[in-house]
Amino acid sequence: MLIRKKAPRALGLNEPIRHGSHKRPVSRRDFISQGFLTGPAVLAAPSALLGLLMRPGSAQALSGDLDAMRALNQCNITGGAGKVPFICFDLAGGANLTGSEVLIGNQGGQMDFLTTAGYSKLGLPGDMVPNAPNAASPTNNFINAAFGLAFHSDGAILRGMLERTAPATQARTNGAAIAARSENDTSNNPHNPMYGIFKAGAKGELLTLIGSRSSDSGGNSIAPMSMIVPEARPTKVDRSSDVTGLVDTGELGTLFGTGPQASQDAIAVLEAMTRVSHSKSNLPSFTDALSAQQARRDALQMQYKCGYVKSAYLAETFSTPAALNPDLDTDIVGAGGIFTQAEYNADDEFRKTAAIMKMVVNGYAGAGTVTMGGYDYHGQGRNTGELRNFRAGRCIGACLEYAARKNKPLMIYVFSDGSLNANGQVDNTADGRGKFMWVSDNQSTASSFFLVFSPTARPVLLDGAGGVAAVRHQQIGYFRADGSVETASHPGANAVNLLVETVILNYMALHGEQNQFQTIFPQHGLGSATMRDGLTAFDRIV
Repeated sequence: MLIRKKAPRALGLNEPIRHGSHKRPVSRRDFISQGFLTGPAVLAAPSALLGLLMRPGSAQALSGDLDAMRALNQCNITGGAGKVPFICFDLAGGANLTGSEVLIGNQGGQMDFLTTAGYSKLGLPGDMVPNAPNAASPTNNFINAAFGLAFHSDGAILRGMLERTAPATQARTNGAAIAARSENDTSNNPHNPMYGIFKAGAKGELLTLIGSRSSDSGGNSIAPMSMIVPEARPTKVDRSSDVTGLVDTGELGTLFGTGPQASQDAIAVLEAMTRVSHSKSNLPSFTDALSAQQARRDALQMQYKCGYVKSAYLAETFSTPAALNPDLDTDIVGAGGIFTQAEYNADDEFRKTAAIMKMVVNGYAGAGTVTMGGYDYHGQGRNTGELRNFRAGRCIGACLEYAARKNKPLMIYVFSDGSLNANGQVDNTADGRGKFMWVSDNQSTASSFFLVFSPTARPVLLDGAGGVAAVRHQQIGYFRADGSVETASHPGANAVNLLVETVILNYMALHGEQNQFQTIFPQHGLGSATMRDGLTAFDRIV
């Protein structure tokens, strides 16, 4: 029997959540998850990032054509180190991500449906379960697979993604759900995969990692301790002016004015400086080309030349701050942008997402985390959760659409600390949409998902790898019929650190490098190569 109860007033998107059953917020993490603070954007810059000139390495004048070196990219100037850009969304507080959002099923995959009681626990009344008749849908059900990964057709995250993406972008996207428990309302979930993505090779032209807090992980949840790389630790920035201030080419950036000719003049000065300092160096020359000394001299000479090439690249590419400014990117904001000027000006989360995606998709940063606060929304009716999930979907969709406009691949990972459940109370407000209200935290319903965009075609699911059919590659692990995670369904189902390893394994597989996982993470807990094949969703895309 359905219990009809007057729904609470929907909280505003930036209005904090107050729980009588929770302790008063005291830590920064508490304030973010309950929406008292938003999660600012954070960028991390490696040391010695902008050294313009390296010490001379040869007694002879520069040999060879430096412009030819740049054309051949002999110094490996490649955005993101040639890796797929990676962005994760950390929804702080324990959001609903599956059942009412991404579909989650039993052992047979997303379409191996749960019981009506199981979907009720995940917030859906009987007439809105995925396979219920729905005359308003062309498929006569509540299933939408526009992005490859199946969503509930009325899911708030899906609605937000659809709003911000073109049909062509949707058609070149696919994804996978991961059934995995995590603790509620704690900063101790080692959810953040950023350091592992860095270890897998993701590096930017200017930055290492991007995150949303000045913490060891750069996000709300912590990173697995075994993966932390101290020199890649994020530092904080929360506005576009901080992004534009990341690159300073000194007086050379403005000495000759602006425009293409001014940039070329600055580069010419760099080359002249390089030749003069090179001519004054005093490295000995060795007649034996095979000697260790000669090899070392050649290596130093190449390092020296690359110092010029990379400095010239910075001067040419970032001669003005506008090159990094998301506010001035017409693909992001304006009449033809992903966001209108009015909504961009009005929403901090849109501006933060824009800064992250600008840096990561273009390869200026290796990977990034967007933390969004206020997802501890149980007890606030269904309407509050729907509005906040919808905004998250708009931000996720914006990242996908920006990657499409820049013709770049992208992997997006979405997670939250814990989850929640419903108990049959209907929210019939316009924003509640006739779904059940969220009433309490429940870590047994937790899960996460990831999406992959490819500029060429929809990423292809593996079929038969690890003895697993394609439909089970789209859902890693599974839920019990009663709407809770089956903790024995895969190694990461009841261990968040292994969930992170699963995400990184899937990132490496997009490059065809999953066979290197054992070497990079020798202490991993994902089992044999055959078992890891069963935990991998997609064939390579780059």
